[in-house]
Amino acid sequence: MVISQIEYFYLFIISYVLVGLLTPLMRKIALANGILDRPNSAHKSHKKPVPYLGGVAIIFGVIIVSYLALIFSNFAWSNFWLATSVIGPALAMGLVGLWDDLRSLNPLPRFIGQSIAGLVVALFLVLNDNIGNPTGITELDVLITVIWIVGICNSINFFDNLDGGAAGTAAITAISLTYLAITGDQYLIAALSIVIAGSTLGFLIWNKTPARIYMGDAGALFLGVLLATLTVRFKPSTDNSISSFAIPILLLAVPILDTTVAVFSRLRRQVSPFQGGKDHLSHRLIRSGFSRKITVAILWFMSAVFSTVAIAVSNLSSRHELKILLAALSLWLFLLLFFLRRSDS
Repeated sequence: MVISQIEYFYLFIISYVLVGLLTPLMRKIALANGILDRPNSAHKSHKKPVPYLGGVAIIFGVIIVSYLALIFSNFAWSNFWLATSVIGPALAMGLVGLWDDLRSLNPLPRFIGQSIAGLVVALFLVLNDNIGNPTGITELDVLITVIWIVGICNSINFFDNLDGGAAGTAAITAISLTYLAITGDQYLIAALSIVIAGSTLGFLIWNKTPARIYMGDAGALFLGVLLATLTVRFKPSTDNSISSFAIPILLLAVPILDTTVAVFSRLRRQVSPFQGGKDHLSHRLIRSGFSRKITVAILWFMSAVFSTVAIAVSNLSSRHELKILLAALSLWLFLLLFFLRRSDS
């Protein structure tokens, strides 16, 4: 299935407009039913209740546009099942997240749900030879894929702690993956990625500082599974396996960094990694004197830098690839140490 540039543009615009219109509707529903994120715990920084259900708008937008695109563009059952293999588990986790938004689940049920979704996706992808970087050992491929999906799912969820932070970063990742997939002739991945980009930017209209609605766990977990699955399915056009494995990590380097900093900080303080806290990148930057708007801009810039490196790696010879990867790793480790040295709370 080959998609023209104008069709990608249509997918982006339709997703952007649809979610931009659905989000205020979800906000009204949330306000009418008291589905609010109340500042009732120490790790929450907002002062007034903010409605949830922004994630539901994102879910509707991605699903509606994706399946309509399949129907109106030379529909084929093979493409339908490939798309469903990505969207289905993401929807399942989105529903778990919605239940958490409504009823505040304990971490264990969420982790179990993420693990089941990760295992289902991993088995489908590996057994159907649909992962981008297979090791050749089925059991190892399944294990790596499950760890990646569960890890990224939690990283996006953890990263959703500042107005516009997660939505903007997801959009940057999705746009970069769209470019990589188009240049690599992986059109289904490109189409789903551009739909995610349009949907998250449509939501961002309402989620930028000061946020009028949050995506909640429903949106964060849905996006987490989608981005994790698409990046693990993407097959980079690189000259060596190290670069090939590095590109998905680079695309999601900032959420991974945020999770690593938070987990290290909590383990150092002997508290549960799943316990909320003001120890994320955004909190540390704000405590350093940056405004919320500047902080989110810094996080977006960091995401753009690592995504640009991912694109560069895919377009250079192996000799230059490894040099850039070493520089990117050095930058990531520098940022890890820099943020760990900032105040935990």
